[in-house]
Amino acid sequence: MLEATPLISPKPVTRSRDATRLRGEVVYMYAFDIAYDMQRKQLGELLGQPVGTFSVDSTKRAPRQLFFYRPQMIRLPPAEKFGPHGIVRMERVVKIMPVGAISITVKVPFEVDQLSDLVDFHELRFRDGSTVSDDAKLLGEQIRRELLPHLISPVQAISDVEAYTVFCIEGPLRKIYAGEEVDVSAEHWLQTHRRDVSALLTQEPDADLLSAQEAEESSSKYFSYYQDDICVIDWDAALIVDDPREFDEALYIMELANLQLAELEAYDRLLDESLERTYRDLGSQGLGRRRLGAVQKELRELRVDSARINDELSNITKFFGDWHLARLYQGLAARFHLDDWNKSVRNKLQALDEIYQLIHADSTNRIMIFLEVLIVLLFIFEVAKSFFDK
Repeated sequence: MLEATPLISPKPVTRSRDATRLRGEVVYMYAFDIAYDMQRKQLGELLGQPVGTFSVDSTKRAPRQLFFYRPQMIRLPPAEKFGPHGIVRMERVVKIMPVGAISITVKVPFEVDQLSDLVDFHELRFRDGSTVSDDAKLLGEQIRRELLPHLISPVQAISDVEAYTVFCIEGPLRKIYAGEEVDVSAEHWLQTHRRDVSALLTQEPDADLLSAQEAEESSSKYFSYYQDDICVIDWDAALIVDDPREFDEALYIMELANLQLAELEAYDRLLDESLERTYRDLGSQGLGRRRLGAVQKELRELRVDSARINDELSNITKFFGDWHLARLYQGLAARFHLDDWNKSVRNKLQALDEIYQLIHADSTNRIMIFLEVLIVLLFIFEVAKSFFDK
C-alpha cells in the first residue's frame, strides 16, 4: 500500500540519487559586545572593505509600510580552510550596530545524504585544530581594534561571544513517490523526521538516544508560511527549509535576536558590577562627600543610559508590516528567554534607582541638618552679640 504523502508537484525523474540529497549552507552567527556605545557616524571603510548599508526585502505578502532596521555592514572576501572532509569555503559578513556591538555571520555550503551528516557542522573544526568560532573571535578582535576611534568606553578585549547556528536546507524537499520525483510538504517532512531534526539542533550524534519528550520539545517551535518552507528554532540552533533566495529574511531576524541577547547579557553584567561597587562603597567606612557625589553621579548616568539602551534594542527589533517575521522573532525571544533577561535588567535598574533615592534623601537630610545647625549658630551668635553690645 502506498504512503499518503502531501505532495506539491510531480516532476519527471532525472536522478534518483539527488531526490533525497540535502543541499544548503550552515550559517554561524556570532554577536560581540565591543563597547558601551558607538559614535553615530557613517563609516567609509573597515578591514579594507567599503562599508555599505544592509537591507532585506520581504517577499511574503505585507503592507506597504514594511520596515526593517538597516545597519552598516561589510562583506569580506571568501576564505578557504581545510576541514574534516576537504576544503571549506567560507563567506563572511560583518554588521556594525549603534549599540556598541557587532555581528559576524559565516556561511559554509554543504551537500549531504542525511540530516545526521550535519551534526559535525555544529562546531566545525579545521585540520589545524581551530574552529569557526575561534576564527570569528580573531576577526571580532581585529574589528574592535580598527573601530576604537569610533567607540565609547570600549572593552579591553573581546571575551564573551553569543553564538547561534542555523542549518539552511534548499527547498522544496523531494522524494521518489510512485516512480516520480515529487516535492514534499515541509510540515509533513518535519513530522516524519522530527527525531533527526531534534538530534541535529541539540548536537546529538545518535538520534535514537533522544527521548520522545526531548525530540518533541526541541522541535516544537516551528513556523511555516508556504507549503514548501519551514523554520524550526531551538535555543542554540535552528533549521530552515526554504527557497535559497528567501533565507536572508529569517536569518536576519535570528541575527538581531542573537545580538539582542548578547547586549542584554552584557548590560546585565554591567549592572552587576555597578551594584557590587555601589554596595561596597556604601558599606565602607568614611565615605566622604566627594565619593558620595561620585556614586550619585554614576547612578544617575546609569538611569539615563538604561533608557537609551533599551530604546535602541527595541528599535533594531521592530518589524512593522511583516507578520510572519514578527512571529518568528517572538518565537526566538521565547527560546532565548529575552523577557527574563529584560526582567533581570529592570529589577537591577530598580534596585539602583532605590539606592539612588536613598542616597539622594540621605544627602538632602545632611544638607538640612547642616542648615539647621547653621541657623542655630547664627541665632546664638546674634544673642551673644546683643548681650555684649549692652
